[in-house]
Amino acid sequence: MRPLLFRLDAELAHRLTLAALARVPALTPATDPPELATEVCGLTFTNPLGLAAGMDKDARAIAAWNALGFSFAEIGTVTPRPQPGNPRPRMWRIPAKRALINRLGFPSDGIASVAPRIARARARNLRLRLALNLGPNKETPAEQVTQDYAALTRVAAPLADFIVVNVSSPNTPGLRDFQAPERIRTIIDAIRTATACPESLEGTARLPPILLKIAPDLLPPMIDDICDAAIALGLDGIVATNTTLQRAAVGVESALQGGLSGAPLGDLARAVIKQVHRRSGGRLALIGVGGIASAEDAYAHIRAGASLVELYTGLIYQGPGVVRAIKQGLARLLARDGFRSISEAVGSAAGD
Repeated sequence: MRPLLFRLDAELAHRLTLAALARVPALTPATDPPELATEVCGLTFTNPLGLAAGMDKDARAIAAWNALGFSFAEIGTVTPRPQPGNPRPRMWRIPAKRALINRLGFPSDGIASVAPRIARARARNLRLRLALNLGPNKETPAEQVTQDYAALTRVAAPLADFIVVNVSSPNTPGLRDFQAPERIRTIIDAIRTATACPESLEGTARLPPILLKIAPDLLPPMIDDICDAAIALGLDGIVATNTTLQRAAVGVESALQGGLSGAPLGDLARAVIKQVHRRSGGRLALIGVGGIASAEDAYAHIRAGASLVELYTGLIYQGPGVVRAIKQGLARLLARDGFRSISEAVGSAAGD
């Protein structure tokens, strides 16, 4: 199908593919090799491979991600209220580089529509872990952005295995400013205040693990500051990374505006993963995202310090068989290097 889909506008092809996948029934995936199982943030995963945010923004094809063999899927970015995102065209392929550029701008059905779909998927008892990636509405004033995250978390907390706070999309004006440590604190404080439950014994409603998604374009001192803030705030982990605004530095020549994902992002994302792993001393769980299209790519992120990895653009270029190929390849790579499990390999090359 790929040659036919690639003749279409990238976003139209995406929508058609998602509509087809939404019809996939709740099939049971093949059993994963035991050495691929891992535990992160107190959650068990049958393998370390997940679907990155952006592919299924509105939770329309959850059963398909389970059937394909992902162990988890990051749904979103979901916003509090429905919004259309940026005007089209807003997504482009760069086949020569196996990359995408998008300036979607958080098109979302809104949490009130997405939440029931998540609940229905939960009722199916799928093996798939579900994360919700949360972001503010575009028209929300900067001083009210924390309220958007708080409102989203109130709905998402009972539904999600973990929550990803997205402060790094390049397509929502001003959002990346919230990566500053003092602004991260305001978001987390708002989330915890909003979910306070005085009648519970602990004084707080159940909050799933909270991870922060950061950009690949941050300078090293800023990454260190974010790591220190995340540890001080008791966050569970970091998702590294979002798309990049860089072009020449990653070997891409394009005047198209938006975030770039795919193969060119791999080295940049891996460098951020290594730095976060070193700075945190392994105290923050890391999900590695960017440039994964093979078992070797995933393994390099894991050895850099990621406990879990996600892909999106690689799925578009490689097709659904890439999920099984990556898992089979990871099992071979672990055996080659004498690792008995994924967790043993995490961070083994972080000092290189």
